[in-house]
Amino acid sequence: MSENCIFCGIVAGTIPSTQVASDDRAIAFMDINPATRGHLLVIPRTHSTDLREASAEDLTAATLLAQSLVGRVIERLDADGANLLSCIGADAWQSVFHTHLHVIPRYKDDPLQLPWHPTPGDLDEINATAATLT
Repeated sequence: MSENCIFCGIVAGTIPSTQVASDDRAIAFMDINPATRGHLLVIPRTHSTDLREASAEDLTAATLLAQSLVGRVIERLDADGANLLSCIGADAWQSVFHTHLHVIPRYKDDPLQLPWHPTPGDLDEINATAATLT
């Protein structure tokens, strides 16, 4: 547990949240700054800054909980789909530095847009980058 982490406070029960699901390794609660109706956050109970630091067991638990919630938001909220998002680092929009997954229900008429418009990339650059990563 990190003393100054808002999500650790939610886990400890010292900061209020609207929880919708939990197990012994992860909890899910409503995002107070929702992108769409039903936007949830899923976090491991154990503090880690982001998924690079989280244990495999915590990531598995959070991902499985997120999976069940994706089904729930599509079925119960009549969503047309969902985005699962993890932001890693301030430049990637991470604002709370405790590993978390956003479950964002998507609706045909919602105003949320992708942060980029996919267009074909340079194949030589793609291959060179892939070689660097392998």
